[in-house]
Amino acid sequence: MSAVSVSVVICAYTMTRWAQLVDAVGSVRQQTRPADEIVVVIDHCDDLLDRAKNELGADVRVLANDAAKGLSGARNTGVEAASGDVVAFLDDDAAAEPAWLERLTAHYADRDVIGVGGLVVPAWATGQPWWFPAEFGWVVGCSYTGLPVTTAPVRNPIGANMSFRREPVRTVGGFSTSVGRVGADALGCEETELSIRLARRFPTTRILHEPTAVARHHVPAERASWRYFVRRCWAEGISKAEVSRLADAHQALASERTYALHTIPAGVARDLAAALRDLSPRWLARAAVSLVGLLVTATGYLSRRVRIRTVPSITSKGRSSWPKHRTG
Repeated sequence: MSAVSVSVVICAYTMTRWAQLVDAVGSVRQQTRPADEIVVVIDHCDDLLDRAKNELGADVRVLANDAAKGLSGARNTGVEAASGDVVAFLDDDAAAEPAWLERLTAHYADRDVIGVGGLVVPAWATGQPWWFPAEFGWVVGCSYTGLPVTTAPVRNPIGANMSFRREPVRTVGGFSTSVGRVGADALGCEETELSIRLARRFPTTRILHEPTAVARHHVPAERASWRYFVRRCWAEGISKAEVSRLADAHQALASERTYALHTIPAGVARDLAAALRDLSPRWLARAAVSLVGLLVTATGYLSRRVRIRTVPSITSKGRSSWPKHRTG
């Protein structure tokens, strides 16, 4: 099989992340395996669109999101505009290590591989909070304890660092705009829902986690707070309920069952053992945070499931939103 062509898509929505967006684009330029094209999609922010067109450089295609507002719509605009066999997504506040694209794309020599995601390492602006459990890296959009430590199949990749074959994504209708982040809200799981639809439509394929494909994700000070932790856990529960509505509930929660029944208990046991060993209340606090995080997430999930059952909701028809006009 000949080498695949790759389009890197970066979606951005706010001027406040301009410096991170420049770093993200710069990190793609420095890849050992160069991208065939870089596409930056601006999500309904005219000032950012103008600046990106004027300052990011001639090697970057800058487009306006002409689909539904939000990350899912912006990604769909990028997929539709891209020309590569594979579309790799990097967050606007993440920077890829030089071998990132090389490590992701190597797996596409296998025709059964439909997607590959990488490791997302947090780059804390103010340092990791002492109470923050490693099992909750997903709260800040990063990898977490419980993910495979070697190359292995997964249900879905992490949105900040992922790639898919372009045509299968187009075939299933792209990312659902019924889930996913709009602006700075804490919702998510659009990559989970898409991955489940891909698995249904192409049952012989698989998605891989490749931990040597590394991106460093900027974590601002406000996301290192207890308030954000709780808010994000609640939003994750709501997002998972929406995915369960759109997809088979067993598939939607398969990874979460293992996480709740094995990963979190193992982390709590580790922290309790450390508390007994070191006689430090910090380890007890971290164990408590893990339990609270799990409880808040589960409560968010259940509250939305009750609402879904009692209030008419958006049907699965039109659950994805493509650009009004082809942009590429």
